Amino acid sequence: MTDTQHITVATAWLDGCSGCHMSFLDIDERLFTLAQKVDIIYSPLVDAKELPESVDVGILEGSVSSEEDLKKAQEFRRHCKFLISLGDCAVCGNIPGMRNLFPLDAVLHRAYHENVQKNPQIPNVGVPRLLPTVQPVHGVVEVDLFVQGCPPPADVIWHVLSELIQGRTPDPMTLTRFGK
Repeated sequence: MTDTQHITVATAWLDGCSGCHMSFLDIDERLFTLAQKVDIIYSPLVDAKELPESVDVGILEGSVSSEEDLKKAQEFRRHCKFLISLGDCAVCGNIPGMRNLFPLDAVLHRAYHENVQKNPQIPNVGVPRLLPTVQPVHGVVEVDLFVQGCPPPADVIWHVLSELIQGRTPDPMTLTRFGK
């Protein structure tokens, strides 16, 4: 990615379970080695509240299901030189995408009217507005690398980051497949 072999990384999770970030942490002691070559400058794993203007590598986990997710994906694409779609939700919509089988109004009615015993209502304050359909990340922004898996194994994430640090574009397809 850079001549100095030291890269900046930003991560975020959209609509998903955060399992890909947990898999990232499963790199275990290799995190110490990674910390010598990578600055994680924005992530749910660190305190930074704003995405910096320029980031070498952006990693998005989860699908795009809400206006908030869409805004975050677009922001990452603008600020990140290289964007990774991490995990099956980001790559193909996966579990959140199952919502696409039903009209949005039916989903909201089922969740907030049929399954509520007290004060049934669709929330509209403090809750991101859902998009009509769930999209994978590449459905709304250009993605440079797809890393499948639910979640991708820690060894695959390690391989991808190690290759990027060395200035090479990794091929995670040699190490993983959908759902594994």
